[in-house]
Amino acid sequence: MATHEVLNQVPPLTGFSTADEPALLEAVRRDGADWGEAELRALGELAGSAPVQEQARQAEEHPPRLHTHDRYGHRIDEVEFHPAWHSLMTTAVRHGLHAAPWAEPRAGAHLLRAAKFYAWSQAEAGHGCPVSMTYAAVPALRAEPELAAVYEPLLTSHTYDFGLRPPLSKAGLIAGMSMTEKQGGSDVRANTTRAVPRGDGTYRITGHKWFTSAPMSDVFLTLAQTDEGPTCFLLPRVLPDGTRNALRLQRLKEKLGNRSNASAEVEYEDAVGWAVGEPGRGVRTIVEMVNVTRLDCVLGSAAGMRAGLRQALHHAEHRSAFGTPLVRQPLMRNVLADLAVESEAATMLGLRLAAALDRSLAGDEREGALRRLGLAAGKYWVCKRGPAHVGESLECLGGNGYVEESGMPRLYREAPLLSIWEGSGNVAALDVLRAVAKDPATLDALLSEVDAAAGADRHLDGAVASLRKDLAVLTEPAAAQLTARRLAERLTLVLQGSLLVRHGAPAVADAFCASRLGGEWGHAYGTLPPRTDLDGVLARTRVRV
Repeated sequence: MATHEVLNQVPPLTGFSTADEPALLEAVRRDGADWGEAELRALGELAGSAPVQEQARQAEEHPPRLHTHDRYGHRIDEVEFHPAWHSLMTTAVRHGLHAAPWAEPRAGAHLLRAAKFYAWSQAEAGHGCPVSMTYAAVPALRAEPELAAVYEPLLTSHTYDFGLRPPLSKAGLIAGMSMTEKQGGSDVRANTTRAVPRGDGTYRITGHKWFTSAPMSDVFLTLAQTDEGPTCFLLPRVLPDGTRNALRLQRLKEKLGNRSNASAEVEYEDAVGWAVGEPGRGVRTIVEMVNVTRLDCVLGSAAGMRAGLRQALHHAEHRSAFGTPLVRQPLMRNVLADLAVESEAATMLGLRLAAALDRSLAGDEREGALRRLGLAAGKYWVCKRGPAHVGESLECLGGNGYVEESGMPRLYREAPLLSIWEGSGNVAALDVLRAVAKDPATLDALLSEVDAAAGADRHLDGAVASLRKDLAVLTEPAAAQLTARRLAERLTLVLQGSLLVRHGAPAVADAFCASRLGGEWGHAYGTLPPRTDLDGVLARTRVRV
């Protein structure tokens, strides 16, 4: 017999749209991607549907498995994925979240792709890794026009064609990156993998890679040493004659999160590859790839924030404590509003940088400079904010958020990854210094963007003035390194503040500038100043107020 009636429990959160967000839709319309709004909305509804939520759960609960040999003892080096993974990948590729914008040189194409990546990533983040790597592979591959002419049409195809077959026999390709080695990490110049030319246009590559994500991709861009120095190479999993290339998968990593996606240790045993770009200039090629994938780091962190915030808002709307719905209780409202402010600032920054990519590709050098510095600083700060933000959102659900069934632990495990991927905190912060030192126009472009909001908010004006004074530290290299993290943080905050003041809801902009720039904030979420328009902030999130 039932001992009690279930009361005061939150109904399932499903049937929503991840694209139903004012900041997202306004950015798409403002920066020239409104032609794709219908597709964005359709993808957002799909991401919030019950079937896709179930696919996301299954993809993580049934992680990929490595099969090094078949039943007869033949080496096969295959990774088996759950069907849910393939369903998620099929949708992502069909909607062009991978490399499709490179084949569609239309104004706003990369912004629309960023908006869709943001909306779809809220469903499941792990499969975003091969999607993002494929996106970054195309511009890198263009350093070798003959290879690009052959592979780019397949990398930009809207068909997900899984399976180990010769790449040129498939309807679509996925690309991976294989750079990191045991002894080097982010210091790829310390790599020891060697590549030897064979005189027929190919190289034979021997060595190891410590992290190769999505090892069942069709082709990989990898880094190896030649007599000229580090060089980038294209390696297919299957050679043109149908034989398997000598990429030996040693084991899959057991990771904190990102469980739906495989990451492998790989040994190259005289593997066949083709040089991409000029020999000895491989690091430059890798840097260009990093500058593309860092955009997805920012977007992915923003997506995780939004997904966690949605769960917290939904819980607070339907759960009561002491006779009052949580969403009506003042302190909980402060916490939710604070999380909402952070989320919108991250979203607006990621989309603005995507718009800068579109404009830089069209020849706008100032937008290119803004993107270069904004991505380095934004990748540092937004990705650092992700874990704390998701942790606070989880806490809004109390013990219910700590159990796997809520979906919050999956978000929480995933959050730290994007702060590590494509350069951890120190690497990103030092890259801010490198960008400014190499091209002072990057700093001019960012400050010019910030100055577009001059006079609109006293806290923003004060923060910008203080930042300008402190930029003198850049003339002292040792001191600059010590303060690189703080500089990256401050550059990002004033840029976010400027975007919110110019394009966001007044309540959100006021709360952000007063707290993040004006110092009217504590050391945890839920400490917005008492005069904050909480109703205005929460109305922006479409929660009932």
